[in-house]
Amino acid sequence: MTTTILIVEDESSIAELIAFTLEEAGWTPFVVSTAAAAWEFVQQRTPQLVVLDWMLPDGTGMHLLSKIRGDRQLQQMSVIMLTAKSMEEDKLAGLDNGADDYITKPFSPRELTARIKALMRRKSPEHAQDVMVVGPITLDPASFSVSLHDNKIEIDFAEFKLLKFFLAHPGRVFSRSQLLDKVWGDHVVIEERTVDVHVLRLRKCLQDAEYLIKTVRSVGYMLSEK
Repeated sequence: MTTTILIVEDESSIAELIAFTLEEAGWTPFVVSTAAAAWEFVQQRTPQLVVLDWMLPDGTGMHLLSKIRGDRQLQQMSVIMLTAKSMEEDKLAGLDNGADDYITKPFSPRELTARIKALMRRKSPEHAQDVMVVGPITLDPASFSVSLHDNKIEIDFAEFKLLKFFLAHPGRVFSRSQLLDKVWGDHVVIEERTVDVHVLRLRKCLQDAEYLIKTVRSVGYMLSEK
């Protein structure tokens, strides 16, 4: 699954540095320079995370943050405030208004990457880039590979995304509609029964570990070692 990150920054040199840093980390950045453009973007294509500047030409990042947190569809979206304001009360104001993290300028690209990865692990584990291991299965997001009993197996992109999501949420049951939304995104038109097809293909890929993908009757699917 592609991790989309929106950069809201009106200083082009800083925006370019952030975008380059995020691309190097394997994420897909988009850049806008105003609060209005950012609001339009998140309404049309919900990113996994927003890197938000405090001062913008048409208002404050704080006002945009308040709008995001006030929208039921966007409340769970991660937001990192990036600003030159380093006073303690400014940091507290950002966090109190719903920012997930706060980084002051000038910043280290390595620090920004590390903070984003930590936030992804905390809020959206399926977007993390760490190696994931459950039972005999090892999934490496960075190399887009899956191993079974330390032997690499062939797996298609759709099944890879599905397996990664299951591994990120062991023991949790998801309905077909939830899997469609979380794995493929609600902008993709796929019938719910298509999920059954991908689960079947995933189980075939997992061979003797297919037992890990459980069917919960009348509800959906889950990954469990029990």
